[in-house]
Amino acid sequence: MEFEKLISDRYSVRSFKNEHLPQTVIDKIIKAGHKAPTGCNYQPQRILVLNSDEAIAKLKNCTKCHFNAPIAALVCYNKEECWVRKYDGKNCGVCDASIVTTHMMLEAWELGIGSCWVGMFSDTAVSEALGLPENVQVTALLPMGYPAEGVEPLHLHYKHREIEEMVTIL
Repeated sequence: MEFEKLISDRYSVRSFKNEHLPQTVIDKIIKAGHKAPTGCNYQPQRILVLNSDEAIAKLKNCTKCHFNAPIAALVCYNKEECWVRKYDGKNCGVCDASIVTTHMMLEAWELGIGSCWVGMFSDTAVSEALGLPENVQVTALLPMGYPAEGVEPLHLHYKHREIEEMVTIL
C-alpha cells in the first residue's frame, strides 16, 4: 500500500470479528515493532502478545477498552534499558514504546487488521494482572483483529486542525 493512502485510510477499530489471527500475521506485526527506531538504539521495548483466552480475560478486568478483540499487544519498556538525556534526565522509554506501537499499528492495517491505540487503563492493574516486574512500564495497549462488518471510523477521524495551527517554520 502507498504510505499516504495507508496513513489516510487507517482508523481506530473498536469492533472485531471473533476470529483469531494466523501466527504469520502476528509475526509480521511484531517484526514491524522490532524494526522501530529507539533512542540510541537501546531497544528497551517489551511487547506482550495477549493471544489466549486467559490473557484476554485478565485484560478485560483492567479496562473496558478491550473491544472484545481476539488479540492485543501490550507495549511496554524496560525502565533500566532506556536512553536517558544527560542534561535533564529525560527517559526516552515512552517515546520508544510509542514509535514501536505506531509501527505495529500501521503494519496491522497494511495486513487488513484493525487496531485501536488504547491508553485508558490502569498500568498498575495491568502490571499486577500479568505479573510484570517493577522495571517494566506499560505504555500502550493495542487491541487487534479483523474489523467487524460495518465498522467505520468515528466522526472525528477526518477532522484535523489546520496545519498552520500546529506547525511553525522558523
